Amino acid sequence: MNIRDFDLKQLSNLKYRICLGLMLSFLGAAAQAQRTMINDDGARVIALETLWNQAETARDAAALDHLLAEKYTYVDIDGSIKDKTEFLVSIKHPPEHIESVGNETLNVQTYDNIVIVNGVYLEKGKLKGKAYSRRGRFTDTWIKQRAGWMCAASQSTVIEK
Repeated sequence: MNIRDFDLKQLSNLKYRICLGLMLSFLGAAAQAQRTMINDDGARVIALETLWNQAETARDAAALDHLLAEKYTYVDIDGSIKDKTEFLVSIKHPPEHIESVGNETLNVQTYDNIVIVNGVYLEKGKLKGKAYSRRGRFTDTWIKQRAGWMCAASQSTVIEK
């Protein structure tokens, strides 16, 4: 092997390393851009989850109507299923008087036009004149439509009475 061949091999290896480094840098920048998009969508949906809790406490079915997709489906804590209309009626005329509801934990998973929120909520109020406190786990599936983020499906399970 002569010196000229050695220099060409080193140069080729250096070009390879530079190209590899640039590719990794571009991939890192693309991944960061994806995380930013995920965080923005997730933050929007978390804000909508907070609005949901406020509307439910105020029995504001009109506000909730703007958050729910037309084909919305809800699985209640007793296992019953409600469509959008039935759910909104239950908000206007609930069996309990909700005094407060808030999320204790939230886990947000984002996909292209879907955000899935799993969390634990704490609800306090009165049922038949008696105070109650209920902790539950929920899953909300949000879809991005022309009107913005809309909840397409929800499910709640009581984990502590």
